[in-house]
Amino acid sequence: MSGTSSSGTPTSGSTGNRWLLVGGGLLLQFSIGAVYAWSVFSKALQDEEKAPDWALSKVEASLPFTITIAMIFVGTYIGGRIQDKRGPRVVALAGGIIYAIGIILASFSRGDDQLWLLIAGYGVISGFGLGVAYIVPIAMLQKWFPDKKGLITGLAVGGFGFGAVLTSPVAQWLISKDPAQPTKSFLWLGLAYLVMSLAGAAIFRNPPEGYTVPGYESATGGGEGAKEFSQGEALRTPQWYLLTAILTLNVSAGIALISVAAGSAEGIAGYSSAAAATAVGVLAIFNGGGRIVWAAASDYIGRMPSFAAMLALQGVCLLILPHAGNVALWFVLAAVIYLCYGGGFGTMPATAGDFFGVKNAGAIYGLMLIGWSLGGVIGPILISSLLGEDDNYTLAYTVMGIIALASVALTLITRIPKERKEAATVSS
Repeated sequence: MSGTSSSGTPTSGSTGNRWLLVGGGLLLQFSIGAVYAWSVFSKALQDEEKAPDWALSKVEASLPFTITIAMIFVGTYIGGRIQDKRGPRVVALAGGIIYAIGIILASFSRGDDQLWLLIAGYGVISGFGLGVAYIVPIAMLQKWFPDKKGLITGLAVGGFGFGAVLTSPVAQWLISKDPAQPTKSFLWLGLAYLVMSLAGAAIFRNPPEGYTVPGYESATGGGEGAKEFSQGEALRTPQWYLLTAILTLNVSAGIALISVAAGSAEGIAGYSSAAAATAVGVLAIFNGGGRIVWAAASDYIGRMPSFAAMLALQGVCLLILPHAGNVALWFVLAAVIYLCYGGGFGTMPATAGDFFGVKNAGAIYGLMLIGWSLGGVIGPILISSLLGEDDNYTLAYTVMGIIALASVALTLITRIPKERKEAATVSS
């Protein structure tokens, strides 16, 4: 007799179509990934003419997004630990609800004197819910797809990168209906996110104990008996800290551009407001696509070579970007940065799985996502400060480019733990 536990874990019997779970994960990630459309809201909140009740400074306008990214780690840490014990469905449903409530709450802020409400709703509450939900499909799908670890983790987070593709133009359209109060659009967006996240999370479940993919054997034949690290054991290795540092620096470089993308498109290459909003939406395709492309590529060229390439490409493009007065050139450079930024999120879950195993992936990778929060704070704050009120793009992007290039050194010294090396499907 077959059945499913209340936590969403199959007790026995047929496992069903595992690819349906990928679809559910993409739908959930698409809804929470809308956070990457923030630069559209940021620009609207800084418009002294159209939104005089707000008229925020660059630093003030970056705070809700920065706090959101900072709170993600808290959510992934708690959500990852609960998921490993209780199963994915209940955690993902809770995360989606909390995320939507935060977005809806932000819609009631009405001016710079209520910036605290915008930060509390969009930043603190939705950021926490985002983190709780985000970690679930990553950990769950690695267990369902041991035969496609890199590709599947890329797909698991690909929807997150694509979240801003639809949200950016829709948000711009909603803001144009009442430009004096850009935050009103959060009400409709929050309701849409709620429906999408609940629909995706409702089908989540873990594979049954002892689940294997028919006909699949690990490349070395030793994966079955390889050591599965606990969270505590992973934290006692230097590799965990090196991987977290690499993730932090990759995030810092890419998110620096993402946080000010719309304004940079206008200030550097002369985009109109509408064209900049459209560009941000299109660039999100590269953010999402990078998670899939780089994750799949890392299955063939190795995890660390992939990270070295991502950081190097971001560094070079950031150095060139402030001098790209041509519309097409600016877009190409930004697209490469988005591609590599997203690639870090697609590749790191599989890397952590190679280094530490997947049994406790929720807790280990969930804690590793402190790198996302750190990078999400460092990148936007640093670039906003360097830009200043005079928009010093050359200084800002040159500094970020140098940081990215220097970070390549870490990929050269990071090696898989010896307890896992012989059984690793992909050697770094």
